[in-house]
Amino acid sequence: MATKIRLQRHGRKSYAFYSIVVATVKAPRDGKFIEKIGTYNPNTNPATVDLNFERALDWVMKGAQPTDTVRNILSREGVYMKKHLLGGVAKGAFDEAAAEAKFEAWKSNKQNGLAALKEKEAAAKKAAANARLEEEKKINEEKAKALAEKKAAEAAAKAAEEAAKAAEAAEAAAAAEAPAAEEAPAEA
Repeated sequence: MATKIRLQRHGRKSYAFYSIVVATVKAPRDGKFIEKIGTYNPNTNPATVDLNFERALDWVMKGAQPTDTVRNILSREGVYMKKHLLGGVAKGAFDEAAAEAKFEAWKSNKQNGLAALKEKEAAAKKAAANARLEEEKKINEEKAKALAEKKAAEAAAKAAEEAAKAAEAAEAAAAAEAPAAEEAPAEA
C-alpha cells in the first residue's frame, strides 16, 4: 500500500503544532498513522523541527511520498541530500566514506550559514534597540530643556513679583515717612 509522510495537526486555534507522521494514502489527516518520525512547530522564529533523521531517511528510501511542506522540511534537515549521496554510492560514483564527508561538509556549511544569519539578526536587534535608546535620550533632553525653560520663566516671574512687592513696600514706606516728616517740623 502507498505511504505518505505528512503533517498531523495539533494545538489550539491559531496556534498549530504538527507531528510529522508516516501514514497510508487513504488515512485522514489527523487519523491513524504508521509511525511518528518528528514534530514541527511553526510558531517559533525560526520554526522548530525535531526529526528522527534515520527513520525519515529510511521511509524516504522505501518510497514514502512526502507532502510539499514535509518535503521542504526534510530537504532543510538534509534527508534528501543524504538520499542523493547514498544513490551515488549505490551507483559506484564514490564510496560511503566520501559520501559521509560530503554530507558533513554540507551540514557544517549550513550550520555556519544559520549562525551568520542569527548573528545578523542579533546585530539588527541591537542596532534597533540603540536607535530607540538614542531617540528616547533626545526626547528626554527636549523635555528637560522645556522644563528648565519653564522653571526659569517661573523664577523670573517670581523675582519680578518679589521686586514689584519690594517696590510697593519701599513706596509705602516712603509714603509713610513723607507725612511723618511733614508732621515733625510742624511740631517743632
